[in-house]
Amino acid sequence: MVQTHTVKSFDEELRSLRALVSQMGGLAEYQIRMALDALMDRDIDGAAKVVTADAQIDALEQEAERLAVEIIALRHPLADDLREVISALKISAALERVGDYAKNIAKRSTVLSQARHIQPLAIVPEIGRIVAQMLKDALDAYGSRDTAKALKVRDRDMDVDDLYNSLFRSLLTYMMENPQAITPSTHLMFVAKNLERIGDLSTNMAEIVYYNVTGERMAGDRPKHDDTAFAQAPDASRE
Repeated sequence: MVQTHTVKSFDEELRSLRALVSQMGGLAEYQIRMALDALMDRDIDGAAKVVTADAQIDALEQEAERLAVEIIALRHPLADDLREVISALKISAALERVGDYAKNIAKRSTVLSQARHIQPLAIVPEIGRIVAQMLKDALDAYGSRDTAKALKVRDRDMDVDDLYNSLFRSLLTYMMENPQAITPSTHLMFVAKNLERIGDLSTNMAEIVYYNVTGERMAGDRPKHDDTAFAQAPDASRE
């Protein structure tokens, strides 16, 4: 439960900070949705809207940082209040990065819209669906201080890793068999990596929410299953 303070303006400042973070979250969700639609529909105009929206997220992040620093300087928050302010700072920074990744996906979708269809592209919508839901749930957990929902976000991170690993290997094989598609396939690989990173950032936010509410870290190590660093291209000499 969020405590109230004798100085009402302090409560108003904390509410304003949370509202800024929530507004950033809504824009980040919009960017991801639009970026994925632009990719799958070859929508250059939609991609341009994602790039434009990123400036709004950047501006909100700067405003959230300004307000958080002002609260720390003037109110000297302690315990729960300090966690609340620091959590807002960290989540706003993570959302700014989400916006950057969504913008990068949109830019690459513009290049991919001019290339012929790449078969492994079919895996991307599923990665995007899971990542978008992870972000939504992390933001919902922040808004409602729901630690159970935050825990579920972290549990889904491995699903994203598994799909990313699958796409990575599919693209390696596809590029070996279709050398003319190496450039668009490389762009698609970066798209998938951007989505995987958004999943990581959503998990980061969920962990921040958990700490903000409980004052404790989530138990156990974060589940990770990205083994692409060990992946090798198939041996073309084998039949």
